[in-house]
Amino acid sequence: MINLAARDILHSWSKFVLTGVGLGLLIGVTFSMAGIYRGMVDDGKALLRNSGADLWVVQQDTLGPYAEPSSLRDDVYRGILGLPGVMAAANVTYLTMQVQRAGRDVRVMVVGFEPGQPGEPPYLVEGRQITRSHYEAIADVRTGFRVGDVVRIRRHDYTVVGLTRRMVSSGGDPMLFIPLKDAQEAQFLKDNEAILNERARTAANPALNRPGVPGLLEAVQAAQTSSHSVNAVLVRLQPGWTAEQVAEPIRRWKHLQAYTVEQMEEIVVAKMIATSSKQIGLFLVILSVVSAAIVSFIIYTMTLGKLRELAVLKLIGTRNRTIAGMILQQALGLGLIGFVIGRLAATLWAPHFPKYVLLLPEDALRGLVAIMVICTLASLLAIRVALKVDPATAIGG
Repeated sequence: MINLAARDILHSWSKFVLTGVGLGLLIGVTFSMAGIYRGMVDDGKALLRNSGADLWVVQQDTLGPYAEPSSLRDDVYRGILGLPGVMAAANVTYLTMQVQRAGRDVRVMVVGFEPGQPGEPPYLVEGRQITRSHYEAIADVRTGFRVGDVVRIRRHDYTVVGLTRRMVSSGGDPMLFIPLKDAQEAQFLKDNEAILNERARTAANPALNRPGVPGLLEAVQAAQTSSHSVNAVLVRLQPGWTAEQVAEPIRRWKHLQAYTVEQMEEIVVAKMIATSSKQIGLFLVILSVVSAAIVSFIIYTMTLGKLRELAVLKLIGTRNRTIAGMILQQALGLGLIGFVIGRLAATLWAPHFPKYVLLLPEDALRGLVAIMVICTLASLLAIRVALKVDPATAIGG
């Protein structure tokens, strides 16, 4: 039995393939948008997973340290270490900033951590861990830094001694790890001019120059040149303890906020990227509508271009079901070509995006089903036109 759809496609295969390529590029953009959303969610989960923490202790009544500013004294961790169920507790700071690389700015999240404690990069792909207490750094490969590069952060230069991978902020910015004391200075200390101005104002304060309180002025000035603040305390639990068992007394007695992994995922995924996900979702809907309109227009145009041939088929007794099936098969074939090209295109250009693009097989499967449904619906208008063709036009000129 002759397949009318295949014969018609072979008759004008170049036009059909080029049309499928154009549709495929549009479908590739749709897959990429879905991959960008998946990548945003995975970035947020990777941030939490790579921290090595079971609990995040932050300033009371905040969603810190990623969603809101949070400031704690750096001796808070000692009280948390004494709680039942706590294996390790470590200070950590987070600061998003621009750093210089080869004359251009690179946006990074600078992380201050304590070696061997939660917050340390869990693995390296090159180089070594930080062994000095100052002026060494570990960078994510997406920063573009290499081992041995020197990067300037505020007033000091840091040598990159190691590289890690998939260590990013919830916004996709690559991380740069430095010792905690250096990070505290970079984030919380003022520059030299501001410190000198502050000292002058302090020295002029008569309340700090009282004869009966020796050393008060010096103590205040020393405090202005040191920082004892951190953004969060990362807590690792002992086996057999649940996160909520340890978090509840921290909230009650320490007057701090403690978040479990599940609660932090809710903050990062449901709150921080909620607006972006809605925007991407709306864009996906628009792309689907545009794709359906394009397929409808293409199939409709192809049908109008062979009205005489359809009239001949009707004249020789071809059933309406056969004609409708021919148009439907062409629409599905066009969609299948578009799907293959779109998936291939999205895979090829995904690594070149500045942020992580995660293409999941299940999203591809859902996309294939959606494309087939869209192509089926898009063919209905062309089928209606084809079935209304008068067989007399085949001989009427």
